[in-house]
Amino acid sequence: MSAISFAAPSARASGADLAVSISPLGLVELADEEFEVHGPRLNRYATNWAWYLGHHYSVAKPAGDNNLTFNYVRAFSDYTTNFCFARGVEFTTSKMYQHIVPSLYKRIWETDNDKMATLMEIGQGGSVSGDVFVKVAYEEAWTDPAGQVHPGRVCILPLNPQHCFPEFHPHDRNRLVRFKLKYRFWSTTADGTRQVFTYTEVMTDEAIEEYLNDELIDSRPNPLGQIPIAFTPNFRVSGSPWGLSDIGDIIGLNREFNEKASDISDIINYHAAPVTIIKGAKPGSLEKGANKVWGGLPKDAEVHNLEGMGDLAGSMGFLETLKRAMHEMTGVPESALGQMQPISNTAGVALAIMFQPMMQRWNHKKLTYGALLKKINRLALETLFLMEPNTLYYDPQTDGIIQEGQPEAIDPRDPLVFEHNIEWAPPLPVDALLKLQEMQMKMAMGLESKRGAIRELGNAFPDEKQQEIFEEMVADAKYEGALALLKAQFASAITAATGMVPGADGSMEPLPPAPAPTGDSGSEGAPAPGPMAAAPNPLNSMEAVTAEGQQQALAEIVTQAYGTRAGMRKMPTGSN
Repeated sequence: MSAISFAAPSARASGADLAVSISPLGLVELADEEFEVHGPRLNRYATNWAWYLGHHYSVAKPAGDNNLTFNYVRAFSDYTTNFCFARGVEFTTSKMYQHIVPSLYKRIWETDNDKMATLMEIGQGGSVSGDVFVKVAYEEAWTDPAGQVHPGRVCILPLNPQHCFPEFHPHDRNRLVRFKLKYRFWSTTADGTRQVFTYTEVMTDEAIEEYLNDELIDSRPNPLGQIPIAFTPNFRVSGSPWGLSDIGDIIGLNREFNEKASDISDIINYHAAPVTIIKGAKPGSLEKGANKVWGGLPKDAEVHNLEGMGDLAGSMGFLETLKRAMHEMTGVPESALGQMQPISNTAGVALAIMFQPMMQRWNHKKLTYGALLKKINRLALETLFLMEPNTLYYDPQTDGIIQEGQPEAIDPRDPLVFEHNIEWAPPLPVDALLKLQEMQMKMAMGLESKRGAIRELGNAFPDEKQQEIFEEMVADAKYEGALALLKAQFASAITAATGMVPGADGSMEPLPPAPAPTGDSGSEGAPAPGPMAAAPNPLNSMEAVTAEGQQQALAEIVTQAYGTRAGMRKMPTGSN
């Protein structure tokens, strides 16, 4: 067996013996074969995390001496992670299952898990370690001591790669044949003492075994039929399953920057409190301090402070060179870490050229992490279908709008269920007004549909948005119809009371005279003028309408116009 010590990283951060992890939990025992296979990888992880966490010196200086730490490693890593993942991702599925699967993804990522926190943790782990392992598990429903019921959920768990020991197929490095998860944790024993335990979980396609301190505590068949682990390297290396981190190239530069900055600080401190040189006199008889006058010195005595004759401009220039090299190695622009920049309306293309190195890194991560997210989604859906079979069926309360030809239930054997694309939001800022104008021009030219425009603007559920817009238009039409009905009723009441009718400009005008009777009014046989026939009421004609839809529309308009309104309850405030 090989025992690897977890000594304080501040004492061994730059030493070759810093292996496995930065942890206070003592020793982790690995088989010789495991250490031979995974030792270099674990040592690389530990070194990277030591630098990310700010442990940059292997030996502490004496008290009073400076050890300046400029943690550019963390600054560059955090900026890269934020640039690539902060805008989030969306998932577009096959048209056959667009009414069911998107709502399941939304539940898994946003209800069962914190989507943005999970994405940022995945990005941070890959940026620092160079490799990403994610476990998909299911948590059964449970009730807490307060009686609150917590429903079952699919868990997406980013793992510490220092605890992961995968075994790949000898001829396919993308296929796991065995996976071991091993780590140590504190717990309380039956007698109340605190103790460190070693937990080990071994997974294959057929079985899952759990050990505590090398003692088997559970063994069960693997219900999923595959290892529920998704893996991807941060940056692929040809011929190797392991990846490269974002910070590996700048650790040496950051170490040199810290050491030279500390040297410059020592020089400045040295000359801020200089050494006094006295020739031809005894220092004991001279009192040091402000506002002190030395007199009675021998004629040949000399007293002066030791001054530095060098120029620090060269040293400062070397620090700038080191910092510029770190920017070039990581692709992070020099203006990205807080330097004051003039406000300008830079065009999107010009901004993309300015951030071209970061855009190249983003495009590369889209490939590696896109494959990881697809694997996670597949495992999550299969786990959900296995543990909650009712999610296979269409639910109009939670799912989308079902279209003609779409099934009422999902067939988990259909590959289209798991077929989807990862939509990455552009990392650079986009002018919303310009985007809307672009969409408007495309739609006017017939190059884009409303549904496509809604999705292009960042809405993952365009059908629901179109339905929402339609329902709002229907509601507006009902309000307009109710208002027109009320206006007609008011006009009729005013005419009956005053004999005046409202004019086109809103003024009141006299009721127009009745039309003359037809025929020759001067002849003796002409009929006497009778009473004016009443104008037909357009609403009376609605009684003859038998169509159910029109009757319902009229009923809703009348209810909107004359229906009762329930009083609204409001909580009293200090002002009412």
